[in-house]
Amino acid sequence: MKRKLIALTTLALMSGHVLAADVLNHKSPYCGCCTEWTKHMQEAGFNVEEKLHENMNPIKQKLGVKPELASCHTAEINGFVFEGHIPADDIKAFLDNPPKNAKGLAVPGMPMGSPGMEYGDKKDEYSVYAFNEKGQVFEYRHYKGN
Repeated sequence: MKRKLIALTTLALMSGHVLAADVLNHKSPYCGCCTEWTKHMQEAGFNVEEKLHENMNPIKQKLGVKPELASCHTAEINGFVFEGHIPADDIKAFLDNPPKNAKGLAVPGMPMGSPGMEYGDKKDEYSVYAFNEKGQVFEYRHYKGN
């Protein structure tokens, strides 16, 4: 009985595996909003390591981020790529149930009100996109502005 309880407790703790996911966030040393996104991810339970690059273009190319999906920082989690100011809840949902053949998620540009881009109560309308190795893109989530 004790073994079963330990196994169930372990399973319950492991089901929150996303909360302990390791994030490698590639960013410019001069970008404050990227640091704010890192804080957002840490507050959501992720372990984040920042890797600084003077030029982000080679990182984006290596990880398969197309220019039309580009933002300021690029993160790697469990073999997936996360570009830009994506809400942590979207990343958790994606990691729990990745769309078939998806390589990652992206929020192109730097929409005001997205995580790390907060400015008072101003919120731009924006979408989170999923993308795959073939360059196909589809809307994963949409956020209304104000």
